[in-house]
Amino acid sequence: MNWLLTGMLAAVLGIAVSAPVAAQDSVWTLEPDARIEVQAVSAQTTTRDEDLIIDGEAVSLRGQVGAALEGRGMRFRLEADRIEVFRLGNGRADIARDRFTATAETDLAQGWQLQVQGRHYDDFVTVEAADTDEWQGSARLTWEARRQHRIRLQGTWREREYAGSAGPETTGQGPRIDAQYRRRFGAYHYLAFDLRAEGIRSDDPRRGYQRQSAGVAYTRPLTPDLRVRPALEVIRTRFDGRLTDAGERRRDRLIVPEVELLWWKDKWRVEAEAKYIGFQSNEARREREGYRLTLSVGYAF
Repeated sequence: MNWLLTGMLAAVLGIAVSAPVAAQDSVWTLEPDARIEVQAVSAQTTTRDEDLIIDGEAVSLRGQVGAALEGRGMRFRLEADRIEVFRLGNGRADIARDRFTATAETDLAQGWQLQVQGRHYDDFVTVEAADTDEWQGSARLTWEARRQHRIRLQGTWREREYAGSAGPETTGQGPRIDAQYRRRFGAYHYLAFDLRAEGIRSDDPRRGYQRQSAGVAYTRPLTPDLRVRPALEVIRTRFDGRLTDAGERRRDRLIVPEVELLWWKDKWRVEAEAKYIGFQSNEARREREGYRLTLSVGYAF
């Protein structure tokens, strides 16, 4: 997968080098940006998108830098960010994650848009391992009619390397498919439905899994700068090589209702989130319920 991200980086950098010349004709615009965010978490949960496990209390610091180049119906973006998680309590090790992204977008026929993306994660926690590096490439097709209806389909291929175990490093790979329908009622007023199916295959039987999830979220503005977002998500996971005491493949189900308040004023981003976690499994000792409370304060430069 390295070749995909390398090729995209080369393409974006090549255009960026020529941007000053093109800018003289007002064809291309280059916009650098940066963001910093501090987050406090009290939780017993696993995130969906990056599978970062946080139990108890933690404080995290995130820094992001990027640059966007746009012109002639094309948009390119390079982005790098790092998250440092400081987990509170004795015997709880801190963790960190790096992410590098290269994205290219273009408008097709009226209402259609294509996005191609390469991404690399370094040292992040996944559902199947505590120390994972990942290369991924994705393509996303969007159709939007008069801004009221939007449909997105995305396919992603992931190559993973696992470390940190007593044995030799192992690998895994597999696809992820995402689909979303969003209905727009007005400015920052949406109803969205999301479906996802994914899987990882690995020679290490502990790593393989299959997962399906469905979610619905409703976003409504309360004031020009404040909005509320209730949501519900259901996630089902089956591990190919992890067996219960009864000899069955382990199956987990996660039910997550949540509500989020977002205050976006100028370049400030303040977000508060409360989740209830209902975790069920056919391996009884893994069943639990809990919560995730999050407060984050960010500033975009």
